[in-house]
Amino acid sequence: MNSASIETQGAVDVSGIRRGPIVAALIIGCFVAILNETLLNIAFPDLMVEFGVSVATIQWLSTAYMLVIGILVPITALLQQWFTTRQMFLTAMGLFLAGTILCGVAPVFSFLLIGRVAQALGTGLLIPVLMNTILIIYPPEKRGAAMGMIGLVIMSAPAIGPTISGLIIQSLNWRWLFFLVIPLTAFSILFAAIYLKNVSDLTKPKVDLLSIVLSTIGFGGMVYAFSRAGETSWSDSIVTFSLIVGGIALVLFIWRQLAVKEPLLELRVFKYSLFTLVTVLLLIVMMTLFSTMILLPLFLQNALGKTALATGLILLPGGVINGLLAPVSGKLFDKFGPRVLVIPGLALMAVSIWLFSGISATTGTGMIIALHIMLLIGISMVMMPAQTTGLNELPRHLYPHGTAILNTLQQVAGAIGTALFISIMSAGTKAYMKTSSDPNSPAELVNGLIAGMHNAFFAAMFAAIAALAIGLFIKKAQAPDEEQKAVIARHDSH
Repeated sequence: MNSASIETQGAVDVSGIRRGPIVAALIIGCFVAILNETLLNIAFPDLMVEFGVSVATIQWLSTAYMLVIGILVPITALLQQWFTTRQMFLTAMGLFLAGTILCGVAPVFSFLLIGRVAQALGTGLLIPVLMNTILIIYPPEKRGAAMGMIGLVIMSAPAIGPTISGLIIQSLNWRWLFFLVIPLTAFSILFAAIYLKNVSDLTKPKVDLLSIVLSTIGFGGMVYAFSRAGETSWSDSIVTFSLIVGGIALVLFIWRQLAVKEPLLELRVFKYSLFTLVTVLLLIVMMTLFSTMILLPLFLQNALGKTALATGLILLPGGVINGLLAPVSGKLFDKFGPRVLVIPGLALMAVSIWLFSGISATTGTGMIIALHIMLLIGISMVMMPAQTTGLNELPRHLYPHGTAILNTLQQVAGAIGTALFISIMSAGTKAYMKTSSDPNSPAELVNGLIAGMHNAFFAAMFAAIAALAIGLFIKKAQAPDEEQKAVIARHDSH
């Protein structure tokens, strides 16, 4: 069956649909889910005391979350062709609500972990559904502004999460991190039940169980390996085993997708050169973003002696500005195309990371805030415009596959970035301490940490320069013939 016939088969007519309520329903749900992703980290010390568990055990609340999303997102391309937008969203938010309630009342650690897994299942379903819906209901020339609204949620929610978390823990206790989310989640479900309409095309392809198994082992193994390497070391036998098993499963998964008639993930999206270029660019950008997300809190708390709440407040302005600029970037993208935003944005990223590589124990808080804002302004100019450019090149029947691939690889890039830059920092710290005349003094411990961070930021800077070089080849995507015809037909019908 050729792409043109797939394009029109069972396609939902979205010409007269009200976009506002649909987008609002999706954005409210995603905001709640993504906000919760970063709420819990600051509460880890309290949770260790409450449940009597170790650092390694408590990290599973974060690792399991990433692992579930890394496993689930590749399967969303199939799920979106079997279930309606409405079914997917309400199921996702139902899972998220059940997980949130279970976390809030958890009497033992295992209940808390199961609740986090349920929350991750909901979050993993939501983001691809949101992006796919935007691609369907907006024509290419208006997608930038719509994707900018997604950027507002995806970027601002994690930024304000740690600050809100710090305030809640200081005033109440960790259970309120979940109790306060319950009414927001319930409102999101009620709003969606009233306003959310189906816009996806249900083709109900054959379910290839072998592909699902290989995808789960492959992506799950890689995400787990890199997450564990960030917590332990690359020499850990479990890391090595997970990398080997995950790598073999991924190779077999790729072979399977190219061999079967109806693949779980349509890897032929990489035949579209602009989509491929954007995918590589976003992988590097996500790795550099995660490097600063993990390194800056360590620097602020362990080198400058800031509290968790103060750290959240210092990093808050950059995150908020980043979120607020996302819709602006989207509108500029619609008007001028990607190059005007992506190239200056990547240059800002490279410069800010280079300046971060020179920070020391005497660096003022104001300088950290300014550099962080500069970095996140650059990120806001790159992320959604680049992503929209790559997806705009795909025909409609490949939207679920394109969004699933981008979201999956960004999760993997986040895990790789965290592990890689933590490893570089640790190696730099160890090398410094070996040459120290007094390795046990507090001042030298701080100097060792800063030396390791300099190495990590230097590595991140070279990654940012590589991203800038790739960004020079980004151009405005041409909508596929089938989509251009559909846009003309919609216009003529009006």
